[in-house]
Amino acid sequence: MLKTDVLIIGSGIAGLTTAIKLGEAFPQKQIAVVTKNKDESNTQYAQGGIAAVTNVSVDSFEKHVEDTLRAGAGACNHEVVQMVVSEAPERLQELELWGADFDRNTTGELNLGLEGGHTAHRIVHVKDQTGWHVAQLLQRKAAQLPNLVWYTHHFCLDLIIGNLPNEEAGGSATQPQCIGAYIFDINTGQVETIASKVTVLATGGAGQVYRVTTNPLVATGDGVAMAYRAKAVMKDMAFVQFHPTALYASRETPSFLISEAVRGYGAYLVNHFGERFMLKYDSRGELASRDIVAMAIDIELKNTNRQSVFLDCRHLDAHDFKNEFPFIYRHCRKHEIDPAYNLIPVVPAAHYFCGGVAVDNLARTSIAHLYACGECACTGMHGANRLASNSLLEALVYAHHCFLDIKNHLDSYTFSVDVPAFPLKGLKREPDIQTVDAYRKELNDLMSDRVAIARSQEGLLLALRRLYAMQLEIEKMKYQETISVSLWELKNLLTVAILIAEHSLTEKQNRGSFHNINLPTALTT
Repeated sequence: MLKTDVLIIGSGIAGLTTAIKLGEAFPQKQIAVVTKNKDESNTQYAQGGIAAVTNVSVDSFEKHVEDTLRAGAGACNHEVVQMVVSEAPERLQELELWGADFDRNTTGELNLGLEGGHTAHRIVHVKDQTGWHVAQLLQRKAAQLPNLVWYTHHFCLDLIIGNLPNEEAGGSATQPQCIGAYIFDINTGQVETIASKVTVLATGGAGQVYRVTTNPLVATGDGVAMAYRAKAVMKDMAFVQFHPTALYASRETPSFLISEAVRGYGAYLVNHFGERFMLKYDSRGELASRDIVAMAIDIELKNTNRQSVFLDCRHLDAHDFKNEFPFIYRHCRKHEIDPAYNLIPVVPAAHYFCGGVAVDNLARTSIAHLYACGECACTGMHGANRLASNSLLEALVYAHHCFLDIKNHLDSYTFSVDVPAFPLKGLKREPDIQTVDAYRKELNDLMSDRVAIARSQEGLLLALRRLYAMQLEIEKMKYQETISVSLWELKNLLTVAILIAEHSLTEKQNRGSFHNINLPTALTT
């Protein structure tokens, strides 16, 4: 059995920020980082930037709060929004001290971008690859800390839950406590048990639930599924955000994101008849919030029976566009699209999970010694629909709060004396990868057709009946075969899919991420 003072699962912005701060604060303690792929996370694909009030002459915290609440369609936690927005400048300054080099204008001021839903230019960015640059910065800084121990190419199977005496109950009752995790070494095929005093979930999103997503292949909802199996409280799982403008290109996985900043820069959305259509749906036109733009595109596609709409950048200065969005420009040219002369075909794609493992303002879950931050957590910041470029910000703020709480308590925590061995005993044969792939395709199609942008009670019930049946079939496969990452990821995706559908059936209001639905009289009839 392995031991570590702090176990961090995930290596995106939330996980690495937490790891770096703890590693620096506790040089004599071991901080373990478990990751399926050190070089892949949703952070890498965040093109837009970080929303923050940095120029109070044209912006204010109050405006940023109001924009966030408006985008969240009445489902945000106002206190959380105020906290995150007010702490944004300090977290940005910290990144700059660590080496972040954000774009600046000729006078040396931050070159602030504008995105949908924002009423002021406040997006701090590095061209159109902000997430990639931040991720590289954090990787370099983490590599300098000798007490950070990496478990790369390791897949976390499940959390280990014990019981902790509940002091509030006078010691007469217990509460669940996370005491470690089981991890699978992808290279050796061995399961290892890691005991930890504290565990942090920072596993990112679950976009691979859907057929079309901007999320990388590693985004399979592992942290949410593990926390759910551990009986942690889940929140707002119905709120899945679809980015309106992913490049429409067959067989490209993940779908390439065309940043919201392109519309903020002045691009238009047009249909197959060359007509701008967004003003029919919202007075802000292309700068409406993501949920409204994605829904409008979905309606346009159904009304015209087409596969995509288009971004029109032809009226923009070609040289300036290429300089502002070099990554997007190069990718379009790779697909033989020149934004100066050609329309860019785009479709909505599953992009961000606003819900997840419920946490408080210190990133604590309902299970003792288990924290969550980043996309796998639900803080209440985003409500029903995340405001553009608030995700990296939220991850930075909650990673900091997570660090502060662990810092204050780590010396008082001890290892559990009873850490059970991994319970699953597999047989000798490997799972049939074609069978796993077939289930995954069916899951993607089912979720994309029944539980996507527009949802209905009938469609959700049909989806759930099949999802429940699939879950039983997969559980039988799990106990018949050896451990397989692809099979385990499928199990996690099914868990997340069921949570999305179930929460959708109980969400009463028409807000944010999907159309209004009526409550069912009975799920099983």
